[in-house]
Amino acid sequence: MLWSGWGDPAKARELPDQIRTLLRDLMGVGEPVEAAALEEVRLPRPTLSPAVLAELTAVVGAAHVRTDHESRVRHTRGKSTPDLMRMREGDASDAPDAVVLPAGHEEVLRVLEVCSTHRVAVVPFGGGTSVVGGLVAGQGVVVLDLGRLDRLVSVDTESMVAELEPGLRAPDAERLLAEHGLTLGHFPQSYEYATLGGFAAARSSGQASAGYGRFDDMVVGLTVATPSGGLDLGRAPKSAAGPDLRQLVLGSEGAFGVITSLRLRVRRRPSATVYEGWRFETFQAGSAAMRRLAQEGVLPAVLRLSDETETMIGLARPEAIGSGDSGCLLIAGHEKDRGAAAAVLAEQGGTHLGAEPGQAWEHGRFAAPYLRDSLLAAGATVETLETAGFWSNLPRLYDAVRLTLHAELGSPLVMCHISHVYETGASLYFTVVTNQGLPEWERAKRAVNEAIVTAGGTISHHHGVGRDHSQAYAEEIGPLGVEILRAVKQRLDPQGIMNPGVLIACPPHSAG
Repeated sequence: MLWSGWGDPAKARELPDQIRTLLRDLMGVGEPVEAAALEEVRLPRPTLSPAVLAELTAVVGAAHVRTDHESRVRHTRGKSTPDLMRMREGDASDAPDAVVLPAGHEEVLRVLEVCSTHRVAVVPFGGGTSVVGGLVAGQGVVVLDLGRLDRLVSVDTESMVAELEPGLRAPDAERLLAEHGLTLGHFPQSYEYATLGGFAAARSSGQASAGYGRFDDMVVGLTVATPSGGLDLGRAPKSAAGPDLRQLVLGSEGAFGVITSLRLRVRRRPSATVYEGWRFETFQAGSAAMRRLAQEGVLPAVLRLSDETETMIGLARPEAIGSGDSGCLLIAGHEKDRGAAAAVLAEQGGTHLGAEPGQAWEHGRFAAPYLRDSLLAAGATVETLETAGFWSNLPRLYDAVRLTLHAELGSPLVMCHISHVYETGASLYFTVVTNQGLPEWERAKRAVNEAIVTAGGTISHHHGVGRDHSQAYAEEIGPLGVEILRAVKQRLDPQGIMNPGVLIACPPHSAG
């Protein structure tokens, strides 16, 4: 992973001429921005005591406690636009003091015991792909890198359940499961680099959610290490034995503990997936078609709809950016007979465009983050945000976000798509391009968060809460909800060392 951007530097993309012209003529953007070299990145002076480092070394071994410059830089923050803009400027003021790589559940428990004793904050780290401020470390902080917990432990083909470790990256998990003819079917845009533990901790939702569900739907059991001990949750597909504590861990973003094992529902790998494109005159018409598919139970595995602006720019097809068309582009990916879904789309006014748009989307489905890097390098500020709501409230939510962004940023380019649908509602995923700088964007993001809550949407459908959304999340769940979560954290993490500031505000820790 590129430390100052996304993914493999060899896959960096040049901006098409049409986009450069758009940035220059309509938005006044055009001055390239050079990123600092890794060795030029400014790190804070470590404050962890030698005694604490010695205790951590005794747990995991000297080779797995890293305090070198590169390790600290690579474990600083996540991959949001503010994260990357600061890193490109050489600002690693939130770098951890040390990176610790445990080998299993017991070592994680012992690391947490050491850190709790000395009141050293711990930030769990998987693929480092958070875009909501979920990985901000800081002075005196230990990053717990789960990269050594990367095994497929077992496969139960009778129950269709596999046990996997949280540090396993998604492509590796798919490769290992493929040897058994199985798949998770979870392919978010972060797929190439994100880990299974991160998917669970942030309640991830993948591009094939229409067919496979969200990642939290796949979790049938998990093991968690907390400063107060271990939890082993999930012994049956469903249970009436009280509240489901698995749901307390899913989406907790490391605030309560560290996921050390996952039991996941798996499915047979499909023999083929057929992708295609459909055109709708308006976003409203395409949304109505998606709602009917969801409510009649004839969903394809992949279903996503770009609004007029995103279609015009061609963002749904990153490999052909700048070559979009009018109307709204809908992409469908079928693993089974497409007849019922196609009939609904046609009856709702869709025009079949054939396989080419779908195949183009499939080819470029993980390319958008590379495009963001190219836009940042060109001097633009580009970021994404997302929400979800009930079908009847979706137009209000869509308008609230767009109007707020235009009010705060002047004349930004605002694009949107629906990529996750349910019988009762759907998500909205926005991409914003502006010539405004980081302070203006952060002000706009706060205003959008407030607008989402006011308009009745959730502050996050699949990116998570992190630090960026913690205030809006508190408004969403109310004061009593916040107190419930604080009580849980106090019981599991009495010293407040687990990813402080994520999910819910908590008292500051003091480093040992």
